[in-house]
Amino acid sequence: MSASAAPPTLSPASRRFALIGGSLGNLVEWYDWFVYASFAIYFADSFFPGDNPTTKLLNTAGIFAVGFLMRPVGGWVLGRAADRHGRKSALTLTVTMMSVAALLIAVAPTYGQAGYFGALVLLLARLLQGLSIGGEYAASATYLTEASARNRRGLGSSFQYVSMTCGQLLGLAILITMQHTLTTAQLQSWGWRVPFVLGAVFALVVFWLRRRLTETEAFTEETGGDDTARGSLKALWEHRREAGLVMALTLGGTVAYYTYTTYLTKYLIGSAGMAKSTATLVSFTALAVFAAIQPLAGALSDRIGRRPLLITFAVGCTVGTYPIMTALGSASSYWSALGLSLLALVIVTGYTSINAAVKAELFPTRVRALGVALPYALANALFGGTAEYVALWFKDAGHEKMFFWYVSGCALVSLVTYVLMPDTRHAALSRAEAEADTGPGLTPAKAAG
Repeated sequence: MSASAAPPTLSPASRRFALIGGSLGNLVEWYDWFVYASFAIYFADSFFPGDNPTTKLLNTAGIFAVGFLMRPVGGWVLGRAADRHGRKSALTLTVTMMSVAALLIAVAPTYGQAGYFGALVLLLARLLQGLSIGGEYAASATYLTEASARNRRGLGSSFQYVSMTCGQLLGLAILITMQHTLTTAQLQSWGWRVPFVLGAVFALVVFWLRRRLTETEAFTEETGGDDTARGSLKALWEHRREAGLVMALTLGGTVAYYTYTTYLTKYLIGSAGMAKSTATLVSFTALAVFAAIQPLAGALSDRIGRRPLLITFAVGCTVGTYPIMTALGSASSYWSALGLSLLALVIVTGYTSINAAVKAELFPTRVRALGVALPYALANALFGGTAEYVALWFKDAGHEKMFFWYVSGCALVSLVTYVLMPDTRHAALSRAEAEADTGPGLTPAKAAG
């Protein structure tokens, strides 16, 4: 399709609806994904017998980590679909799969009812969730970045982690409400099933919303060609350096993010000895502030570039993880734990607020979703999804503080990557942007490269 035949740029109203639709769907996806970790402290007894609470949490964390093994598969299958058939269709498919997975967990039989069959149902549901979320991350990152105005891509893409975090906050809000309205026995007996039923219902609403989204200009202008390799592994191999960059820049960020979000509540309960309700409130408040500052950091990156924020995150995480986690382990009050948690999450914001834009800006349209999805999902399967399991393993072995050095080491690897990689802020994502930069005849990949 020629530049003259390209569709018009999205109107401000269309951009706002794209931001809302993409973000709300992402919220529900990540609500379903994270609510498993939030309620694990209540349903671990239902599926795994025994007297050791750490062992039970290890089993549930193991199933949580197994879900990450499907993320590369989901990234490949759904990333390819997003590059070949559109971001919109991929986003609709991911939320459908997540709804089915949430229902499976909601109806899973306990150990007393069906032995380890219930744990098998949990495992199957987490595998399906992993498949879904593996495609969701890339499709939403690509969609939000492409649908944003060029000089606001950092701001627009920051809403990916706003919606991700709000999904987790929604789960925590439901948990806090249920902690104050139900007894512990009721939560352990049947109450933990409620958030999964709600997740399935939320997903149906988002399915309706996502079917009304407008496809991005960057993808639409590519549909007139006969590029049969679009969205293929062969096409991705042509950009293997960029794929390697995605893995390396994700490593430190994903480990830090899961350490200070999904693992934080368990750490405050198991290591600091904090009450479950207090630890949950600390996590909720810290995450609310974390979500609010994402757009501020994203907008800042539109002015000063992506690399300064990434480098600030990596330096802070490399040198700050050990003292912050050590202090959290002895936090004796809500306020001290909250202050330390906020410090950690402000540091992590340097990565979370802009990582979607950075990854999308590395690739041309024909392989953008797959390029974001597959290497990111591989890094998450190896490091992000196993962070909680590694932490509990070190704790069970009596060497809990070794985990702090592990997080710092992962951040150090990413720091080297950030220092050496180019800043992606001025990359052209569409043919129109490329021609505005360099004149007609060049593709976005050539303009960006």
